[in-house]
Amino acid sequence: MKYYTYFPGCSSESTAIGMSLSLDAIAEPLEMKLAELEGWTCCGSTPYGSLDEMESLVIAARNLALAEKTGLDMVTPCSSCYVTLNKANHHLNEHPQLLAQVNEALAVAKLEYKGTVKVRHIVEVLFNDIKPENIAAKVKRQLTGLKVAAYSGCQLVRPDYGFDSTEFPDKFDKLVTALGAEAVNFPLKSRCCGSSLSISETDKVLGLMEKLFANAAENGAVCFTTPCPLCQTNLDAYQSLVNGKFSTHYNLPVFFISQLIGVALGLDEKSLGLDRNIVSPQQVLRQGSEVKSGT
Repeated sequence: MKYYTYFPGCSSESTAIGMSLSLDAIAEPLEMKLAELEGWTCCGSTPYGSLDEMESLVIAARNLALAEKTGLDMVTPCSSCYVTLNKANHHLNEHPQLLAQVNEALAVAKLEYKGTVKVRHIVEVLFNDIKPENIAAKVKRQLTGLKVAAYSGCQLVRPDYGFDSTEFPDKFDKLVTALGAEAVNFPLKSRCCGSSLSISETDKVLGLMEKLFANAAENGAVCFTTPCPLCQTNLDAYQSLVNGKFSTHYNLPVFFISQLIGVALGLDEKSLGLDRNIVSPQQVLRQGSEVKSGT
């Protein structure tokens, strides 16, 4: 069993509940213990940081200080949280004077951050610690014939924290192929989906998403998988708007990678939160001989 301090992120309790449920479901079969960080709050988020960087750093550092007490690596499934917490961690370690200022603020809550936490994304943990070959050995339902657009999104690989190539990432694809599925050629796999600008700049973001749908579909994908709550929400919830704006007929389910792993492990679909997905995954999962059950 491998132990981690788990930072869920705010979306895990709202728009990304499927991510949260499926991670809970696959943790034990994959021999991971994800101990939720007690007292965690918002990571500080990118929009907050653009308004008041110091306050954003203090909020992130509070979570880092709480995680530091556990002595474990801090793991998050949210790509935005991953970037925000890593950015704060790097800044505080590289600028001692800034760390001292932040610790003055943390002292009010009787906390101090020493800079020892390692912030990790769940995909990196699955790839480097659990390993694709070990996941493959646990698969009970080979997803043979399932053609998947493995969409890492932009924040898993940018900034470059050393996990994968920023322009030609392939490690996320390898997690998909470990399940028996096919990761189709998908050149836009690390392009931005528009993130939260889907609220304020909807038309522009619909254009970004249409390019993603078109690139995936023209390469034979019947579904997407992503680790990112924002990417999953956009591609899932706005797919019908894309169809309306561009007169297209995309019907591509958008799985969290934890949901797809759970399906391959033979876990109950409701426990994976698949009933929370907007574009129904049922047709894809019931393709008969194309998605074959293993022993």
